[in-house]
Amino acid sequence: MEKNNEKVKKSIKREIFEWVMVFVVAAAMAFVVRTFIFEPVRVDGSSMLDTLTDGEYMIATKFDYIFGEPERFDIVICNYPNTNDGMYRVKRIIGMPGDIVQLLGGQLYINGEHMEQNFDMHSMTENFGPYTVPEDHYFVLGDNRNNSKDSRAAMVGPLSRDEIRGHVRAVVFPFGHFRLMKD
Repeated sequence: MEKNNEKVKKSIKREIFEWVMVFVVAAAMAFVVRTFIFEPVRVDGSSMLDTLTDGEYMIATKFDYIFGEPERFDIVICNYPNTNDGMYRVKRIIGMPGDIVQLLGGQLYINGEHMEQNFDMHSMTENFGPYTVPEDHYFVLGDNRNNSKDSRAAMVGPLSRDEIRGHVRAVVFPFGHFRLMKD
C-alpha cells in the first residue's frame, strides 16, 4: 500500500510540474509572437480618421521591420519619445530620412514635389514646414491632420527607427469592419 501512496504522490507532483511547464512554454511562445511576429493593437482616439476609427482592433506585424525598413505611407505603431505610458500610437509614415516635408494648404510636398495621398483623410488647410527629417528618423502624421499629435508637435518630433514597432496590416475587430490595410 505504501508503494501505491508514493506513486500517487509522484504522479501528483509530476502532474503539477507538467502543468507549470505548459504555462511557462505558452507564456514564452506568446512573448516571442508579440515581440517578433505580430501584435494586436486597439485604436484609441480619432487621429487616424477616416482610415481607422476609435475602438477598432488591428494586427501589426513586427517581422517586416526586423528584416526591412519602413516605407513612405506605411501605417505603423510607434512609441513616442519621452513617454512611459506603455501605449503605442498609430500614425502614417510621411517623411523618410533626409526628406524635406512641407504642407501647403493641406497639400503634401516631399523634396519640393507634390505627393498624391490616395487614402481617406480629413482635409486640412494649414501650412507646415519646410522641415528636414534627420538621418535615421521618420516623419509621421495622423490621417486626421486637424486632430493629431504627430511629428509636427515639438514634444513628438521625428521618430527614430527604434521607436517604430510594427506595420499595421489589418483591422480585425469589430468583425464587420474587417479589412486589409493598403499603404
